[in-house]
Amino acid sequence: MDYLTLAGEVHAELEVKRSRFLATVRRVADEPAALELVAEHRRLHHGARHSCSAFVLGPGQALVRASDDGEPSGTAGVPMLNVLTGMGLSDVAAVVTRYFGGTLLGAGGLARAYSGAVSKALEDAALVRRRLQELFRLSVDPGQAGQLESALRGRGITVAEVRYAATEVLLTVAVQPDAAGSVRQLVGSLTSGGTVLEPAGQAWVDQPL
Repeated sequence: MDYLTLAGEVHAELEVKRSRFLATVRRVADEPAALELVAEHRRLHHGARHSCSAFVLGPGQALVRASDDGEPSGTAGVPMLNVLTGMGLSDVAAVVTRYFGGTLLGAGGLARAYSGAVSKALEDAALVRRRLQELFRLSVDPGQAGQLESALRGRGITVAEVRYAATEVLLTVAVQPDAAGSVRQLVGSLTSGGTVLEPAGQAWVDQPL
């Protein structure tokens, strides 16, 4: 199971008939973090009429929310949400603040502007893939640790954590469930059978595209 998310935060500004639409799209871990982004926009742009929002959370886009924040129903939050879901993103929140320019845009114009601001922010966004991985922990001699870590990374294996102690180094690696056997074999070969992988649960891990 996997999904796409942002590597960082992105911004954009769109002007339509003198109305300004200021967009921020941010990676978020949960609903409170998404709502905090909305609150930040409102504090920053307290003179604006609307700060509309949409967010998607969890594997399979399990939780979705959209708010028109006083704009006509369906003209802001849902069009923004459609951009996020259409790109297959999750764990992201988008806020678009509108400064009214004096000209009414109509329902279609508003929907295009709000969705367009989010799309513009995401044009050059760096994305990562989140994958559910099996975690394994292994203990190695400090003299072997650097070489082993380099060898694992060189074969595309994610080293999620490295912890140094006085007499050992603990590595935590993240692997696809169906690759656990081959990784065990590799580690055994690299350490001449002196290191055993111990299961350490599961975790969602970022991987570059």
